[in-house]
Amino acid sequence: MMKQETMPCPKGHRTMVARSSNKTMAYRGIEVGYRAKYYRCPQCGIEAATVEQTSVMQKAIADAYRAKTGLLTGGEIVEGRKKLKLSQQALADRMQTGIASLKRWEGSIIQSRSMDRLLREALAGRICGDPYTGNRPFSIPRVRLVLKHFEAVLGRKILKKNDKMLFAAKYLWYADMTAFRKTGEGITGATYAALTYGPQMNNYRELIDDIRRAGDTDAEPLSEEEKGIIVGIARCFPQDQRVYDASHREAVWKEKAAGTLIPYSDAVRLKEI
Repeated sequence: MMKQETMPCPKGHRTMVARSSNKTMAYRGIEVGYRAKYYRCPQCGIEAATVEQTSVMQKAIADAYRAKTGLLTGGEIVEGRKKLKLSQQALADRMQTGIASLKRWEGSIIQSRSMDRLLREALAGRICGDPYTGNRPFSIPRVRLVLKHFEAVLGRKILKKNDKMLFAAKYLWYADMTAFRKTGEGITGATYAALTYGPQMNNYRELIDDIRRAGDTDAEPLSEEEKGIIVGIARCFPQDQRVYDASHREAVWKEKAAGTLIPYSDAVRLKEI
């Protein structure tokens, strides 16, 4: 039986009493059930939860959704990792992703289906992932879509004629790296090299005309989280020169020899965003 702890009613009524019950809700369009612990006022019926209780419920909701949609739950990821006697860092290394992402997936953050596949491969004992593509297939239409979204947020063109993506590539690099740091996968699948004028898409000379011609309808739509990342970078670097200068201050570019690829794992070391 749940311990009868109390909490004051925010409306000034009687003392709220601890309760525990099964609840259901629609989450991402899926009906899920979960166990909830909270406080309820006997007089007005208002319900409230502590920060700890809310965190527990968020994880329960996320795991219920994952179970219903065929994704590994946070508990299953932890259990699989411990069976292999792997630390969080060791499993992240096996996936070629960041430890921050793994910690989120073991908690209440739901991994994408592609990341779920990598998790299953890694928990099966295989080294997987690609440190130079951000664990995502390269998509020229998606590069164009990301640049167009940047242009909409910034209110100006950044993919300019004959500019060799001098500034556009910096916005792309920060978007891909930031997404990888947050979610374990980039946005475009592009590889980046340390060149004289800063981080640049590898083989951009062969790609730039195709990027300009690419159509939006051929690209996988951006998620809300990806759009938020782009907005955040645009706000951090509202002028081209600012994103250019910032990229040149990053140690992950300065320490690389010319032409060396920059792994997505370096995303955790970015200092300018």
